[in-house]
Amino acid sequence: MRKLLMSLFMAGSLLAGGVGAALADDASAPAAASAPGADASAAAATSSAPAAIASAPAADSSSAAASAAADASAAAAAAPAAPTAPFSVDSSKINSGDTAWMLTSTALVLFMTIPGLALFYGGMVRKKNVLATLMQSFAITCLVTVIWTVVGYSLAFTPGNWFIGGFSRVFLEGMNYIKGDKATTLTVSHLAPTIPETVYFVYQMTFAIITPALITGAFADRMKFSAMLVFMGLWSLIVYSPIAHMVWEPTGWLASAGILDFAGGTVVHINAGIAGLVCCLVLGKRVGYGREAMAPHNLVLTLIGAAMLWVGWFGFNAGSAVAADGRAGFAMLTTQVATAIAALAWMFAEWATKGKPSVLGIASGAVAGLVAITPASGFVGVAGAIVIGIAAGVICYWASTWLKGKLGYDDSLDAFGVHCIGGIVGALLTGVFAVKDIGGSDGSVILQAKGVLTTLVYSGVVSFILLKIIDMVMGLRVKEDEEREGLDIILHGEHVE
Repeated sequence: MRKLLMSLFMAGSLLAGGVGAALADDASAPAAASAPGADASAAAATSSAPAAIASAPAADSSSAAASAAADASAAAAAAPAAPTAPFSVDSSKINSGDTAWMLTSTALVLFMTIPGLALFYGGMVRKKNVLATLMQSFAITCLVTVIWTVVGYSLAFTPGNWFIGGFSRVFLEGMNYIKGDKATTLTVSHLAPTIPETVYFVYQMTFAIITPALITGAFADRMKFSAMLVFMGLWSLIVYSPIAHMVWEPTGWLASAGILDFAGGTVVHINAGIAGLVCCLVLGKRVGYGREAMAPHNLVLTLIGAAMLWVGWFGFNAGSAVAADGRAGFAMLTTQVATAIAALAWMFAEWATKGKPSVLGIASGAVAGLVAITPASGFVGVAGAIVIGIAAGVICYWASTWLKGKLGYDDSLDAFGVHCIGGIVGALLTGVFAVKDIGGSDGSVILQAKGVLTTLVYSGVVSFILLKIIDMVMGLRVKEDEEREGLDIILHGEHVE
C-alpha cells in the first residue's frame, strides 16, 4: 500500500510540473477552440464559389473566385462568436422537444442513484450493514444537491481558467426565468442553448450526485458516517468540480486538448474508481477479510438495482447529447449493445473459470459494460460498441477477481475493478473506435491516455490527502467491535429483521 501511495504522490508532482510547463501553450487554447467553427463557415461559403462561377468565362474566373472568397471572409467576420458563458434568450428560442427529453433524462439519472445504486450496493453487503449502505447513497444525494446549488455548478460549468470555473453562479446568482406581459426571457447554458439553464443545472447535478456515491462501494462496511459525509462534501468540490470543468467546459485544459468523454467515463467512473481504491487502502481491510464469509445478503436487491442502473443509464448516455436528436438515438443504441455483450462476456468468463455463471456476475458485467461505453457512446458505431462491451466484461472480471486477489486490497463491492478499470477501457477504446461522422471528431489514444492519467493522478492524490486530514481530525473508521456488530445498529440505531 505504501508503495502505491508513494507512487501517486510522485506522479502528482510530475503532473504538476508538466501542467506548469504546458500552461503557456494551453492558455490560448479556449480561444483557438472556437476557430474551427469559424473556419468551417468560411470554408463552406468558399466551397460554393466554384459552382457559382462554373458557367462564367475563363477570363472572369479568378476575379469571381476572389470576390467569393472576400464575401466569405466578410460573412465569417460578421458572424457572431459562439457564446462562452450562460446568457439570456427569449423563450421562443427554447426547443420543447429537447427540454422534454432532458427533463426525462434528469429523472433517469437520479433514478440511477436512488434507488438504483443504493439497492445494487445494498444487496451485496452483509445483512448487518444494509441500511448503512442504503443511507450513504441517500445522504450523498441530499448533501451534493446543496453543495452543487451553492457553488459546485459554478465551479464546474462557468468560464474560468484551464483548471476551475468562476463564481458567477454561486447560489445560482443570475440564473433566472422572467415572465413578462409581452415576452418571457430565461437563461441558458452556453453548453446547452436549446434548454433552460435550470434543466441543464439539475441534469448535471445528477452526475455530481452519483459520482461520489459510487465511491462508497469500495469502503463498504467500515467507514464512519460522519467521516463519509465530510469526505464526500469536500471531494465533490475539490475533485469532482475541477475534473468536470477540465473535461467538459470549453475553457478546461483537457477539453481544449481534444479529450473525448461523451457522458463521464473520465469525469465520473475513473474519477470515482481511483478515489475508491485510495479509500479502501487508507482504511484497510474489513475485519475478518479473507478468513470469514462475506457473501451478499440479498442478490435479489442487487439484480433489481443493476436493472435500474441499466434503465437509468439511457438518461446518462443518450441524455448527454443534450438534444432529442439522432446522436442521442445512436448513444442509446450503443449503450444497449455494449451493456448486453459485456454482461455475457463476464458471464462466460466466470462460467469458464469457476464452472457456473452467477447472478452477481452477470449483473456486474452489465454495469461494467455501461461504464465502458459511457465515454464512447456518442462517438462510436455499433462495431466499436461490440468490441468495447467484450473488453469491458472480460477485463473488469479479471480486475475484480484475479487482480484484486493478487494485490490483496479490500475493494468491498468492486468500485475500482468495475468503475475505474471499466472507465479506462472505455476511454482508451474511444480513441480507437471514434467515428468522425457520428461525433464530429477523430479519436486519439494518446489524447485519451492524457485524460486518464490526469484523472488518476489528481483524484488519487487529492483523495489521499483529504482522507488523511479527516482521519487526523475526526477518525475515518469505526472501532473493531462496532464493525463486528454492524453499522446499522452502531451508526443508525436500526436494523433489518
